Amino acid sequence: MATLSLDLRERIVKAYDQGEGTQPEIARRFDVSLGMVKKLLQQRRKTGCIKARHHRAGRKKTIVAEHRIAIRQHLKAKP
Repeated sequence: MATLSLDLRERIVKAYDQGEGTQPEIARRFDVSLGMVKKLLQQRRKTGCIKARHHRAGRKKTIVAEHRIAIRQHLKAKP
């Protein structure tokens, strides 16, 4: 699923703040899910910002900077 543009996010929040409808009505109006409207409002409540958040899920790196240095040193010694 594509990330919503900041402009669309701002219009959704502005419409809600101005009382232009309930959350489900605003979701239908802007053709987004009700969950997206709820998440935007919750994110603004928690962080004060509605910008897209970085993707934080996924597997952690197995090879960290220290490992990279050791590998490079080993390769220099024994190419």
